[in-house]
This record gives sequence, C-alpha cells and structure tokens, in this order.
Amino acid sequence: LPACRDSQLFIKDLHFDGVPVRIYLPREPSASKRRGVIFFHGGCGIFGSIRSHERVCRYIARKSDSVVVSVGYHLAPEHKYPAQTLECLTATVHFLKTAETYGVDPARIIVCGDSVGGTYAASVCQELGHRTDIPKICAQVLIYPFLQALNFNLPSYQKNAAVAFLSRDRTVHFILKYLKRDCSLKEPILAGSHVPESINLKHRKWINPDLIPDVFKLGYKPPLPTSFLPQVHEEVQELFEPWFSPLLAEDAVFCLLPDTCIVTCEHDVLRDEGLLYKKRLEDNNVRVTWHHMEKGFH
Repeated sequence: LPACRDSQLFIKDLHFDGVPVRIYLPREPSASKRRGVIFFHGGCGIFGSIRSHERVCRYIARKSDSVVVSVGYHLAPEHKYPAQTLECLTATVHFLKTAETYGVDPARIIVCGDSVGGTYAASVCQELGHRTDIPKICAQVLIYPFLQALNFNLPSYQKNAAVAFLSRDRTVHFILKYLKRDCSLKEPILAGSHVPESINLKHRKWINPDLIPDVFKLGYKPPLPTSFLPQVHEEVQELFEPWFSPLLAEDAVFCLLPDTCIVTCEHDVLRDEGLLYKKRLEDNNVRVTWHHMEKGFH
C-alpha cells in the first residue's frame, strides 16, 4: 500500500540495492545535515511490514527531526532465513554510503528495531563493527529484542509464560515457522533438549539466570535437568548462530559495538534477554542506556 500524505513529511518508496524501503524526510528545511534512523520492524520475521509500522516511523521522524528509513525486508518462510538479516544489512550499508543524498550526516545514523527488528539491528551492528570502508553506526536502539534461542526457561519466560500476544509456547512456535521446521520440535526445544552440554557450558557465562538482578527473579524455579536429543539439535543448527542469537557473539565482536539503548518490558518473555545483553555490553565497556517499562508488554 502507498504511504498516506503527511503535512510534515515527504514520504517516498524506494529500493536500496534491491531492498524495498520507505523513507520519511521532514519537510521543514534544515540549516545542517539531519540525523538518520534505519528502522527494522518486528513481527517474528513472518509478520509485519513497512505499512504496519508506518505510524511509529512517522512519529520518530517528526519528534526527532530525523530522516527515517523503514526497511521492508521479505518475510519468512517464503524467503528463507537469513534473507531477512541480509536485506537489513544491505539496506543499512546502502544508506550509510548515500546518506548525504538525503541530507543526512553519515556520522549521525542509528539503527533501531522492535522485537525481531531488534535482533536484526543487533546483528547489523555486530556485522559492521569491524568495517572501516563505510561510516560507523552511531548507536543502536533495541526495543524488547529477541537475542537468544538457547534457554526458554529464564525467569521472564517463566513469569510471562501465558502472556498474550507472545507467550512462551508461541515464541518457539514462531521460531519454527520462521525456520520452516516441524512444530513437533517445540516441546523438546522448550525443555532445552536441543542444546548439547558443550554449548551450555560455553555460553553459561553469558546466558544464565544468576546474571539477572534478584528483583526480576521473584518466584523463579530452576528447571529440572533434561536429556539432550541430538536429532533435535541437528534440525535447528541455525539457533546457535550469532545472526539468530546475537547474545552468542564473542567478546571481540561486542567490544566494537556502538552506544546502545535497550528498552525492556516487565510483562514480556524477552525481558531477560535485554538484561543479559545489557550486561554483556557493559562488561565490554560499551555505553548503555536502559529503559524498563514496568507496566509494558510485548
């Protein structure tokens, strides 16, 4: 659907190296180059669109007097993972290289995303951290991001297991739909049977309820030990890639990340992933701003 008219914004549908985008440019002339925002919408990688998040992008453009680029990556499962991450990366690189064409200062561009859009924002920043041939991303804004697929028994998953829209059960259901895998794998993944002991041991220093502040662990019960199922592990290898689970990236990647703003919600299964990512960033001397919405939900 085409964009509606807006008295404060010029809105254009374009393609950045083949990736559909919608760009929101403030109509008011600016004495200097504006800031830029690259926005990746949420929707588990299988829902959502430029259109579904248009109000959000208009609001950001108007309130921050920024040029906003909303990326219309193609959805799974018709477009197989990691097509979504790659398209977000392609659109970001294109905008970093051509920012001045749109009146944007290349040194003042941030990436932003909600839910899986936050995953894509985190992945893009991890991928571009070492690049010296393009401008550096100024900051990343991660709004209740999905960041790991190893442990679905963190305190926030237990506390919000039955919360609509994104329940614990539905989270794994959507992951399997996204990867075009059989939904019979859901129960063993929820139990943690997809993770071999070697991977659990390696990542325990990063994905561990002990790292979450006590105030967020009221009523938490450690899950019972579960048996590893190699056949399940083989079916979902993608879950262990940093592109899918950005929390699994090495410290050498984290230390190159830009300033970060993380938004978490109390009534959200993904709350603790944001908290764990915040700690990893801080441990790697990355500046973090954290906003927690006590009455917020996914």
